[in-house]
Amino acid sequence: MRLDKFLANMGVGTRTEVKQLLKKKQVTLNDNVETSPKKQLDPNIDVVKVNQTHIHYIDKVYLMLNKPKGYISATEDDHQQTVIDLVDEYRYLNVFPVGRLDKDTEGLLLITNDGQFNHELMSPTKHVPKTYEVISKKNITKNDINAFKVGIELNEGLAKPAELVKSDEMYKSFVTIHEGRYHQVKRMFHAINNEVLELKRLSIGDLHLDLTLAPGEYRQLNEQDFKSLGLK
Repeated sequence: MRLDKFLANMGVGTRTEVKQLLKKKQVTLNDNVETSPKKQLDPNIDVVKVNQTHIHYIDKVYLMLNKPKGYISATEDDHQQTVIDLVDEYRYLNVFPVGRLDKDTEGLLLITNDGQFNHELMSPTKHVPKTYEVISKKNITKNDINAFKVGIELNEGLAKPAELVKSDEMYKSFVTIHEGRYHQVKRMFHAINNEVLELKRLSIGDLHLDLTLAPGEYRQLNEQDFKSLGLK
């Protein structure tokens, strides 16, 4: 990899800014001053420093975000804030949300730049379960639970059977779906003559939202997280 590309990809600056750093002899490669942007390096072996600060190579990134309301699940938008705005320090790695949560939905959202990781979790053939906490306009009935168990009829066809669990709290329930249709949970509740007032995703597979993360906060996925997703 070229040195200027490495530095730009690691967020040190634009290609032009990087060339200025090199010209000013502020970059070292294996403790030797390097001024050529075309210098080739192995990012997994060679040590690059800018003003004595080691620039660590990051290739793939996997983040758990506690998505707050008011952000759309997109990489960029001219009029609205996106979830990528919340992880701005990783924007240079071309990260994107894994699946989507509606603007007014909060909770667990994964962000990555790994297309295969996204496919493993979001492919319709994988049937990875996703569990949501729902605050609804009406209380859940036994008939509602049975209807979800059989499968709710939506405009485009019958949804796969889902688990609906009533909470001890008024108007709160938990629903687990095994597919990811557009506005699926909201449409399923609408189909049983109820409405979703608040929606929060709690888990994807066996990976649960880290409750230490305040809305808008995020952290890197760890080894246990990957095991929970069945990916390691």
